[in-house]
Amino acid sequence: QVQLVESGGGLVQAGGSLRLSCVVSGSRFSIASMAWYRQAPGKQRELVATITSGGSTNYVDSVKGRFTISRDNAKKTVYLQMNSLKPEDTAVYYCNADVWRTGFQSSYNYWGQGTQVTVSS
Repeated sequence: QVQLVESGGGLVQAGGSLRLSCVVSGSRFSIASMAWYRQAPGKQRELVATITSGGSTNYVDSVKGRFTISRDNAKKTVYLQMNSLKPEDTAVYYCNADVWRTGFQSSYNYWGQGTQVTVSS
């Protein structure tokens, strides 16, 4: 079973920074695209940033210029560097990955457990 383990969430003041990490573990797999989502109370889960296997990135408009998604293929890890944080960034952040498993015909999608990010004013 492939699993995603997240770290880096916490409490930070407005204007501060956090770096989230997500490590994909398991055996006989390769990672296609990876993404970060977030969900605040009363809101639907929102796609924040994506990164393809080739390194192409996309961001939701509200975080452009402030957040950076990156990946380290050797470490099977995706990062989300969050700068100039605002209270409206407060949410549970979830790591997501599309994974190809050896011997299977199609890719499978996996979620992390989520990590809380709280930005105080």
